[in-house]
Amino acid sequence: MFESLSEKFSSAFATLRGKGRISESDIDSVAEEIRLALLDGDVALSVVDQFVARIKERSMQALPEIRKSTNQSQEIYSIVNAELVEILGGPARRIRFAKNPPTVIMLAGLQGSGKTTLAGKLALFLKEQGNTPLLVAADLQRPNAVTQLTLLAQSIGVPIHAPEPGNGSGNPVSVAKSGIELAKSKLFNVVIVDTAGRLGIDEELMQQASEIKGAVSPDEVLFVVDAMIGQDAVRTAKAFEEGVGFDAVVLTKLDGDAKGGAALSIAETTKKPILFASAGEKLTDFDYFYPDRMASRILGLGDIATLAEQAKKAIDGDTAKRLEEKFVAGEEFTLEDFLEQIQAMKKMGSMSKILGMLPGANSAAMRKQIDALDDDELIRTQAIVQSMTPTERKDPKILNGSRRSRIAKGSGRTVTEVNNLVDRFSAAQKMMKQMRNGNVPGLKTTGGMGLPPAMAAGMPSLGSAANKIPPKKKSRSGNPAKRAIEEGR
Repeated sequence: MFESLSEKFSSAFATLRGKGRISESDIDSVAEEIRLALLDGDVALSVVDQFVARIKERSMQALPEIRKSTNQSQEIYSIVNAELVEILGGPARRIRFAKNPPTVIMLAGLQGSGKTTLAGKLALFLKEQGNTPLLVAADLQRPNAVTQLTLLAQSIGVPIHAPEPGNGSGNPVSVAKSGIELAKSKLFNVVIVDTAGRLGIDEELMQQASEIKGAVSPDEVLFVVDAMIGQDAVRTAKAFEEGVGFDAVVLTKLDGDAKGGAALSIAETTKKPILFASAGEKLTDFDYFYPDRMASRILGLGDIATLAEQAKKAIDGDTAKRLEEKFVAGEEFTLEDFLEQIQAMKKMGSMSKILGMLPGANSAAMRKQIDALDDDELIRTQAIVQSMTPTERKDPKILNGSRRSRIAKGSGRTVTEVNNLVDRFSAAQKMMKQMRNGNVPGLKTTGGMGLPPAMAAGMPSLGSAANKIPPKKKSRSGNPAKRAIEEGR
């Protein structure tokens, strides 16, 4: 989503790094590049002007100290990063749970912002953290909104209070109030109230939202906004703040092709923190919003912290511990480990999404390689490895021509694909050894970037870096029939 913005920021700092001694004119030049990048990223003009003014002021004040540094461009970079974190809401905030349950969370926003789907995502998120949420279907205006939320509740195993069919009938205030009473009687500790939206800001929408808010006294009112709304985000946020009032923002559709300006504009204009972010269609594509991580992504440093967290979720504790111990002990990285890592990566989501969190992922060259990735490659790779015997997985060196031909037929792939997988696996093994010896820049011997060691080594083998590994030249058989099998014909 922030690809264009990140690329322009990287370009601005590349110019700055080429300067030996930074002058006031250099700061002015970089500030102007940042200004143009933000405007192109759909950030509101008022927000851009304030942001750039603060960067210039801080940089000019610190210039005497900056000139004493051996890396002057890095000092300016740190100032921009600090301002980005601040504009995105400062320290990450969490849900404020009520001292006396249930905690009531009310969702508000325009129709089409994804409120109902987000209600399901939030319920699942809270459930996985050990809470007992109850969904309340108080959107009685949009056709089939109640049905949609009911189906979502069933799919994630969360109870729902939906006494009215909706579709224009029923009293949403009564539904919300009875939902709170049900939660108290059944001891649910969180209530999520889904309210109606409109295609635009109007008095009816504001009045209804205000009445629900007054009736249930929510602990959190979350303003749900489509991250792809662009410049209109500020006007919409201001209208809701004045008409209803809200405590925090939730961004949806962060995986879209929007320029990303909504996140910066809303946070700066309303001075309300962004609490959650939804970045995918799956119900699990949802998490707290981390301003520092988002700033890191905008500046082209990736989001290693989130990547590491997802890796920990994907690999169960026992498996991670075993792989870690194996890594530290210097044991060989086998295809059995490789298979476990592939299965874990499938749980983490698409390859493009995973690699998009790596540093430099938003550069034009890296983006081109990531966009060319085929997520079905994981499935094909898994099929090949699963067609091997346990002995072959533990010792790939025994994979001669006849074994590779059998594996190819068993997995429905070609011998060439089997050969390529073995070559990529060998590269992953070498990386593991380098990591263990501390010879891979940026990776620690405890697994690198906070990832489980097998995954840290294996990710590049299936990603864009692997495509740079030239295949080994193999001698061709003089027998035409045998050569046809080798070439996968």
